[in-house]
Amino acid sequence: MKSSVAVVGVGTTGFGRLPDRTSFDLGVEALQAALDDAGLEAADIDGLVVARIPDNQRFAELAGLAPNVSSTWPAAGRICGIAIAYAAMLIESGQARRVALVYGNDGRSAGATYGGAGDAYGGGMSFWAPYGMTSPGAFHALMYARYAHEHRSDPAALAEISLTFRRHAALNPLAVMQKALTRDDYFASRYIAEPLRLLDYCLINDGGVAMIMSAAQEARGLAKPPVYLAGHGQCADFAGASFPPADHWRGALASAHESARAMAGRGAADADALMLYDNFTPAVLFELEGLGLAEAGRADRLVLDGALGLQGAHPANPSGGHLSESYMQGWALNVEAVRQIRGEALARQIPGAATIVYACAAPQSSVLIYGGEA
Repeated sequence: MKSSVAVVGVGTTGFGRLPDRTSFDLGVEALQAALDDAGLEAADIDGLVVARIPDNQRFAELAGLAPNVSSTWPAAGRICGIAIAYAAMLIESGQARRVALVYGNDGRSAGATYGGAGDAYGGGMSFWAPYGMTSPGAFHALMYARYAHEHRSDPAALAEISLTFRRHAALNPLAVMQKALTRDDYFASRYIAEPLRLLDYCLINDGGVAMIMSAAQEARGLAKPPVYLAGHGQCADFAGASFPPADHWRGALASAHESARAMAGRGAADADALMLYDNFTPAVLFELEGLGLAEAGRADRLVLDGALGLQGAHPANPSGGHLSESYMQGWALNVEAVRQIRGEALARQIPGAATIVYACAAPQSSVLIYGGEA
């Protein structure tokens, strides 16, 4: 399955507060941008995957699609890598030739929040919810508190992650957060769930993202050069998932990475850039360790040495990521991977980017490896 599927088109809307536009509207706009990017028409699409958009049937009607295979996926960020791998398998199995993956999020205009009485993180945390711990922020705060205690992790590493991705966002015209940050700004920001501060949290924004995937043999000759999905892997860690995992999903992510690396013949150590799921800054530390780029409890040293900067050893989230570009639950990070490999990232372009790894550490972890050559 190595490089048997390629991304042939990507599209995004603007990000931020986009009132009077539903997730359907944003998805249709992003899909049209992806079709234009690939030089394709709606009639060329025979597979459809929608995420966060409530209904695939209604979306297909609005977008003028008539897919043979179609499905609706939940909003949760862990879904992104899983859905992309699923689309690849649809193509690899011959069930579809070209699959559109479309994500639409009107959360900011709709007043969405993550947490509270109606939102028990993970689908119903019966042990934690009575005590108010109903949000992913609280969950990650507890994980990081344990991690920092066990490893004496330097909290300045969290500041460095936040500042680094903000510097990257300043080079991205699409990024919502453009204002420069200092370390003093970070430590002056209020606690949301101690020890995590406001600037450790991702954004809540509106926006749409779309990707079009094709069988590799049909990917050449379109408007843009193909970017191949060289490998993909996932691993769930659901046993005891109501409690923060003792290894911070390090083992599950390592297993997903090994599956993807075995397929691709390359992995995170060979990557020119990383797309790390940064819903909260500690997730970046957990992912660096799960990918084998730092020993357990040592990722803070890597970060403080400047490894994640555009000139660093492991450039990460050059678009600004969820912390500063926009929280598109993994989808915009995958579009950034495609644009980097194509050389379309303007001032934030990583020279010679040919292999990029996307990683999400979560109850169901996933890794995708993109390459510019089949």
